[in-house]
Amino acid sequence: QVQLVESGGGSVQAGGSLRLSCSSSGNIDSTFFMGWFRQTPGKEREGVALLRPGSTPPDVAAFGKGRFTVSRDNTKNTIHLEMNNLKPEDTGMYYCAASPRLNGPWFSASAWGFWGSGIQVTASS
Repeated sequence: QVQLVESGGGSVQAGGSLRLSCSSSGNIDSTFFMGWFRQTPGKEREGVALLRPGSTPPDVAAFGKGRFTVSRDNTKNTIHLEMNNLKPEDTGMYYCAASPRLNGPWFSASAWGFWGSGIQVTASS
């Protein structure tokens, strides 16, 4: 059974940092696409970052460029999202996603097959 579990969320002051982790189990391996999404108040779930299988560099959404870094540890079936200089508008639920293939654009939630239950991130001004 596929399972994705997020950790590392919490509350920080604006300008602070958080490091999210997602541990996977079941049939998820290094051949899977892995990603981070978020859902901020009043908005649809949106793509934050994409990790492709292999050595292709990751993608980070425009709002995260220069602030967010995503990485993958295949030996531990874990991915990380390092978020620096957090802003109040980054507040929301952050979700880990996995899929053996993408059925659409990576930043579209409907393209993904498996999801974690999410973790809260709050950046207060």
